[in-house]
Amino acid sequence: MIIANKTIDLRSDTVTQPSAAMREYMLAAQTGDDVYGEDPTINLLEQRVAKLFAKESALLCTSGTQSNLIALLSHCQRGEEYIVGEEYHTYRYEAGGAAVLGGIVPQTVPVQADGSLSVDVLASKIKVDDPHFPITRLIALENTHCGKIVSPEFISATRILCDKHNLQLHLDGARLFNAQVASNTPLVEMVAPFDSVSVCFSKGLGTPIGSVLVGSEALIKRARRWRKMLGGGMRQAGIIAASLDYALDNNIERLAADHENAHLLASKLQALNSSTFSVEPVQTNMVYLHFESADIAKKVSNILQQEGIKAPSSKKMRLVTHLDIQTEDVERIVQGFRRALV
Repeated sequence: MIIANKTIDLRSDTVTQPSAAMREYMLAAQTGDDVYGEDPTINLLEQRVAKLFAKESALLCTSGTQSNLIALLSHCQRGEEYIVGEEYHTYRYEAGGAAVLGGIVPQTVPVQADGSLSVDVLASKIKVDDPHFPITRLIALENTHCGKIVSPEFISATRILCDKHNLQLHLDGARLFNAQVASNTPLVEMVAPFDSVSVCFSKGLGTPIGSVLVGSEALIKRARRWRKMLGGGMRQAGIIAASLDYALDNNIERLAADHENAHLLASKLQALNSSTFSVEPVQTNMVYLHFESADIAKKVSNILQQEGIKAPSSKKMRLVTHLDIQTEDVERIVQGFRRALV
């Protein structure tokens, strides 16, 4: 259905609105005090997600930033380090929380074009047991990264490296369900190599809030204490958990539509044959454009804004498709680009 004067927001899939059906489902949720462990909807959700991921336990968190931070704090002590891609979210976009709040040292490595890291470089960054160095404790990966599905071969090789050096392995799986749907790979198979996984529900799955951390019972016990310390001990939050339940039942398989719209948008923008930008190949729900100058990108963004289309103004422009963008919106976006490029 085409909505007149509809604003199309391509900035992120975090802008998705909970549907009327999801809101109704939330309204009917049973609630209790979660800090006392008495919210039945949260308890059942955590058990459900742990089973879905074939892990021992799970913890509902308010955001992906919180669930990733809690994971790092639960794996590492002060003065220990985690090795992470320099463009990965847990290092670049989460305000340095692990260092500020946990005294955990980030050791960054370059991210390769496919979103993976060099296993040889990872191995070279693992510290020997010497009082001059922080103690290497964890490797943190990401899937998807910039819309790219990280290869299982790289993940398996990293798991082998972790086992060799007695390290833990964490996954920032904010958009893991996108990777799972696009690759048609069983979820359990994708997460099996990891000691902990953070997965976000407020992006493509369309909930208003919420991420879940999964791992061993011992890890989640530590994580629950950290969540409380960080102010994340929620009370009658079953209304939040209900939205995650709804998303698990209704919004996973439909991610394929977002991927199809991203491919369609990329192909139509490529067909404009503009010399001002190039289009990266698409794997999931993100289209990346590389403009020849920041000024042109800003001009395009400003004109799109006048057309009711929100897009970043950066030279490397990310356009994200999601459940609030329909196939018929793609042509309107392309027409906006066509007018902006005149």
